Amino acid sequence: MQDNGNGIDPKYVPSAFGRIFYGSKFKLRQSRGMFGMGGTMAVLYGQITTGTPLKLITSTDGIKSHVFSMLIDIQSNQPQILDKQIQNANGFKGTSVEITLEGDYTRSAQKIQDYFKQAAMVTPYANIMFVNPYGTLFYYNSGIDSMPSPPAETLPHPYGIDSEALRRMLRNSKEDRMVKFMCKRFHRVGDRTARKFLEYVNLDVNRSPDSLSNDEIVTLSESLHQYQEFLQPDSDCLSPLGPEIMAAGIKKELSPEFLTTTMRPSSAYSGYPFIVEVGIAYGSKVIPSGIKLFRFANRIPLLYDEGSDVSWKVIDEVDWKRYKIPQDAPIAIVTHVCSTRVPYKTVGKEYLADRPEIERELKNGIRESLRKLSIYFSKKGSMDMIKRKMNVYNKYLPMIARFSSDLAELNNLPKYRVLLGEKEPKIEEKEKIKGQSTLETFQS
Repeated sequence: MQDNGNGIDPKYVPSAFGRIFYGSKFKLRQSRGMFGMGGTMAVLYGQITTGTPLKLITSTDGIKSHVFSMLIDIQSNQPQILDKQIQNANGFKGTSVEITLEGDYTRSAQKIQDYFKQAAMVTPYANIMFVNPYGTLFYYNSGIDSMPSPPAETLPHPYGIDSEALRRMLRNSKEDRMVKFMCKRFHRVGDRTARKFLEYVNLDVNRSPDSLSNDEIVTLSESLHQYQEFLQPDSDCLSPLGPEIMAAGIKKELSPEFLTTTMRPSSAYSGYPFIVEVGIAYGSKVIPSGIKLFRFANRIPLLYDEGSDVSWKVIDEVDWKRYKIPQDAPIAIVTHVCSTRVPYKTVGKEYLADRPEIERELKNGIRESLRKLSIYFSKKGSMDMIKRKMNVYNKYLPMIARFSSDLAELNNLPKYRVLLGEKEPKIEEKEKIKGQSTLETFQS
């Protein structure tokens, strides 16, 4: 796998790819993974099945590239570097990762292709190229030049901290007073709020954070969840796609007859901010009939356990008759949830839990999009009626004009074509019409 991003700082490469659970413990960020295990597990799986070391090339400046060959020492959870070289990058900037592993591509081919296709839908600003084991090239071209703003790191919110994380934060704290600890370690907690909260839990504002006992830490953790005066987390740390980029991805991959996108205002659950985006596409050749659901979380395609996802629960609760949508209409519904902590229901991270806050925003987003689709169907029905009327006029107006001309014993037909929005015929065509009798016209 190779990208053309910013590259990885060489000093972080051994830990990032050779240690499990390597990452920041006290800051949150919208990211594709939650625990920093995906890349390491891929390296470990290749090491177990083939014994071949990881080969990684990274360059941050396009001048020098750092080449690593490494394994993972499973017993000590430490990287084992077999070789490290510095070479000329020749303008290459980014990261290249080579892992040799065993897998059953025949059985997995469809899901792998679905993953790339949906990844191209949710990242339309990227060019994605995939070569399968048989040498077939799949290329997904970009459909837009702009990119969403990258997510920023944020501190944990008091409502989203547990006692174990709080214990680690207190033990590793460099602050000498609890009031400073509250202000420096939590999101949207100022001096006044910190003092009021510490008074609420009967803790001295000048007490040292590392002096709290285990019982006091548990009480403090429970009080953080119960205190009602903390400000809700803001969404500055999130990076939603936005209506334009989302629409570009759906249009590129589905080519629908009608498309609408909706981005809901930011909300929060358990102290974690999130934003819901919904897109609805009608009339795609890719979807012959019925509803097709595409689910994404932090721009990750979710392919499995579709029926257990909160999105299907919301779709089943929608009153489709209210929106006057034809039965078996080919409709694609795209849902994207971005958050610093996506509420997956299982460790497999394949479907979202039915959190009331997320369910509410999904429901409102889908309803808003369906209202736009309903308006489109209404306009389309009006246009179809006009077309049917015009077809009737096109059929009978020429006959009425010729019959009227014969009755009045006129040489020229009335200018009825103006009523149909057409141009009058040339002289030769008029002569031809003149020589045709009314009886012949009706017979034809």
